[in-house]
Amino acid sequence: MSKRGVAVLGVFVVDLAFRAGNMPAIGETIAGSGFAMGPGGKGSNQAVAAARAGASVSFISRIGSDAFGELAVKTWEAEGIRPRVARTADAPTGAAFIYVHETRGDNAIIVVPGAAGGISPADVDAVADAIRDASVFVTQLEQPVDAAFRGLEIARAAGSITVFNPAPAIKFDDSLFALCDYVVPNETEAEGLTGIAVSDLAGARRAGDALLAKGAGTALITLGERGALFHARDRSLHVPPFAAGKVVETTGAGDAFVGGFAAALADGVDPLEAARFGSATAGISVTRPGTAPAMPRRAEIDLVFIDRRAAGPHLLDQRKQRAAERHQLLQRLPAQELGRDLEEGFGGDIGVDDPAVGCDQQHRIGQRVEDGLAIGRHGPAKFHG
Repeated sequence: MSKRGVAVLGVFVVDLAFRAGNMPAIGETIAGSGFAMGPGGKGSNQAVAAARAGASVSFISRIGSDAFGELAVKTWEAEGIRPRVARTADAPTGAAFIYVHETRGDNAIIVVPGAAGGISPADVDAVADAIRDASVFVTQLEQPVDAAFRGLEIARAAGSITVFNPAPAIKFDDSLFALCDYVVPNETEAEGLTGIAVSDLAGARRAGDALLAKGAGTALITLGERGALFHARDRSLHVPPFAAGKVVETTGAGDAFVGGFAAALADGVDPLEAARFGSATAGISVTRPGTAPAMPRRAEIDLVFIDRRAAGPHLLDQRKQRAAERHQLLQRLPAQELGRDLEEGFGGDIGVDDPAVGCDQQHRIGQRVEDGLAIGRHGPAKFHG
């Protein structure tokens, strides 16, 4: 039987998200501005992201026999995810407290894995077929390390691609790295694993070198709003972020990246292109509230991803051309005749981090340039959108 799709070993929790202007101090009570409850957990989020990105997905976990467990089952059913999940009455389904800053969208999280905290190597062995049959195996560290280790062992022995997201940042034996084709930490996790500060790309590359020295095949370090670093033994390249709109919440961005990356790998995409696809997935997810509910569908990702690939090489030249054209118009026209429309057409930058605007407005901007130059030839006229 040929391999296909993605298998994810991880945790499901119910996210309890609170929005406020700041975190309360000990003993302090503050008023929040919003609350939401929904499906979460790093592993389940990554499974949802991969499924919505077009992959066939199996999810391996443990949940309680309770209302939160029912929410888990309904979530996977809705997303077409095959659950390989044990249910227990001995522990509740997990939950996460998520503080979300009400304007910036950044977050702080406390996770209690509940029943998933009891996943054992024996549980993983019981569903080993799901791992062996998958093109890509993904795991993290919200469940016990020995379960993650066993999953990686099975996947490596079966020839599946292994993706390890070392989050949350906890201690584990470095021998685990040798089982990983891709290690995907964020800046904080990379620093915790290597002792090297990741404050810029140079620091990320040094941390990447340290992860490779520990045995990882490739280090893929996510850098938040700066994108990611794809760091392999034969190449080290910056993966730029994809700006898909106003940032609303960043909580599930890392999971979106991992899920999109895994889905693309399962499709046979070149790893660097898969990382770019993951970046596009994450870029869309942060424009929406929530974690699993914020994961984009394949058609949405393709739209942003293909637009970037098609328009990206031309956008810097376009920015320079627009600046020159705007200067030319300003020289020809009285300031009072420029009006709001011209400012809308020429005021904002189109750059490598704004592909959607670039693709949507390119024709209209070009038309406004022609209209503007016509004013210089034929006298004042009102700009139209």
